[in-house]
Amino acid sequence: MEPPLVVGIDGSADALRAVDWAVDEAALRGCPLRLLYASIWAPYEGPVFPVGGLRQSRPVGTDRTVAATAEERARLRSPDVVVTADVCDEDPVYALVDASDRAAAIVVGSRGHGLSGIVLGSVSLTVAARAHCPVIVEREGAPAAVGDRWLVLGLGGPESMPAAAVEFAFTEAALRGCGVEVVHAWTRPHRERATVRGGRFDETRVFHDQREKQWLDEALSRPTAAHPDLPVRRVVVESPARPALLQAASRADLLVVGAQRRRNALGLQLGLINHAMLHYARCTVAVVPANESDG
Repeated sequence: MEPPLVVGIDGSADALRAVDWAVDEAALRGCPLRLLYASIWAPYEGPVFPVGGLRQSRPVGTDRTVAATAEERARLRSPDVVVTADVCDEDPVYALVDASDRAAAIVVGSRGHGLSGIVLGSVSLTVAARAHCPVIVEREGAPAAVGDRWLVLGLGGPESMPAAAVEFAFTEAALRGCGVEVVHAWTRPHRERATVRGGRFDETRVFHDQREKQWLDEALSRPTAAHPDLPVRRVVVESPARPALLQAASRADLLVVGAQRRRNALGLQLGLINHAMLHYARCTVAVVPANESDG
C-alpha cells in the first residue's frame, strides 16, 4: 500500500485548511490520508492551564470530537480518498516526526492553538526541521491560482544541490498539470561588486551569470528529460535568495525548497532561508529533506 499523507490536526481553522489541502493532494496521488491529533492532554479530563495561567476546563472527549470532525470533513470533500483518524497522548512535534518515518509527506497548518503551537509556527517549524519526509505547510491566506499555474522550486548552488527537492517538485508539477519555475539566486564576493562605468558592460557580472545558467541547465538535465512535456521556466538572478524566492512565491501554487538544516544546542534547526519562507511566503511551502544521494 502507498504510504499515507499525514495531517496534523488540532481543531483550529488553520488545521482544517491543511486537511482540505491534504485531501486534494491525496486524491491526486491516489494515496490514503491519515489525520493525526496529538496532545499531551489527550488522556486527561478536567482543568488545564493555557497561556497566561488562566484556568480553563477541557471538555471530555474534545480530542475525539476534533478527530471525528476533521475525518467527516475529509470524507465529504473527496469520498474516494481512504481516510483514517488517530488520537495519541504525545506532544504534536514528537508524534508527527515519528509518523514521518512511514509517511509520504506531513501536512500542517502554519499555526495552531495547541500547547506546542503557542509561538507562531512552532510546530510547523520544528517538524520541518526534524521530519524524515517532506513537510508541507499550508499557509494562511494563500492566494488562489489565477491564470497560468506554476510551482516554484528554489535552488541554491552546486554545493547544496537538493536532488530530493528537485524530484519532489517535478513530480508534484506533473500531478497538478502545471509548470515548474526554477529560481536560482546568486551573489558575487564583496570584492566583485558591480562597477559599470562609461557605458561599459560589467564583464564580471556577465561571466557569473553565464556560469550560473550553465550550472542550472546541467542540474535540471535529468528531471527535464524525465518530464519532457512539463513546462520549465528558469529564473537566474543576482540577488539574495530570500527576496527572490518571496517574489516568486507571491504568484505560485506551491513553493518547494530543500531542507537546510543545522544543529545547535537546541538540536536540529532550519536554516534562515527555510525559516523565512515558512514565515513570509504567500503560498503553501514544501520543505524536502535530503536523501542519501544528495550526499
